[in-house]
Amino acid sequence: MKQPPPHGVAAPPHSIFEDVQGLLVGSLFVALAVLMFQQALLLTGGTTGLAFLLHYALEWPLGWLMFAVNLPFYVFAWLALGPVFTLKTFAAVALLALWVQWLPLWLAFERLHPVLAAVLAGLLAGTGILILLRHHASLGGLGIMAVYLQKRLGWRAGVVQMACDALILLGALWLLPPLQVLLSLLGALALNMVIAVNHRSGRYMGV
Repeated sequence: MKQPPPHGVAAPPHSIFEDVQGLLVGSLFVALAVLMFQQALLLTGGTTGLAFLLHYALEWPLGWLMFAVNLPFYVFAWLALGPVFTLKTFAAVALLALWVQWLPLWLAFERLHPVLAAVLAGLLAGTGILILLRHHASLGGLGIMAVYLQKRLGWRAGVVQMACDALILLGALWLLPPLQVLLSLLGALALNMVIAVNHRSGRYMGV
């Protein structure tokens, strides 16, 4: 078994193969969570939540909306976090958009309780985002801001994301019934709990 490096010693960076599988698996986990949210008429936070709001309001394809709403954030990411992070994030968001559009061709939920959808999708999305973060990527938008603030100010990425998600979910009250918004908040809490507990600066040495 490969031993972790001694404390204070930087681990070697991920290989290209490791980064590719991380982006594929992380975006796939999040896409599965997105489909659960969609099936239960819920939403999540971040720019994905904004895409959900537009999807519910305008009935445009969700996958392409998720890709489009992130476009303005790439310039900031390039300047603040560098080209490697930006290109990996762009790839992760593009993969997520493709997964969300393609998976319904092969997968359908015939029975999915909204409470289970909220919790399970939140945990699954948080795990997928955590995989992406550990490969120096994100799902764009507010995730970029959260990673930047953690690097620059030491603020927990999960806590920052949770605050932004709460604002987006409150804005959903004009489109969805209060119960759906409440269950969406439950999903967002599950998602951000995974990130807040498991993504701490300096704890993971493989980034």
